[in-house]
Amino acid sequence: MKVAVNWTLCESNGVCAGIAPEVFDLDDEDNLHVLHEEVPDPLAAGVREAVAQCPRAALTATE
Repeated sequence: MKVAVNWTLCESNGVCAGIAPEVFDLDDEDNLHVLHEEVPDPLAAGVREAVAQCPRAALTATE
């Protein structure tokens, strides 16, 4: 699975980082970072949930 962020839509509110902290991280300046663009299988369910819960629909995941 690959995860991508539409940076135009992303507000870095951190919902994804709360759901899948192994994949998404917010730094001290509230900038979002994707730690794994190629998501390992054990983390895929969390990424799917983060995509579904993103309030700005800024995340996509492709299998």
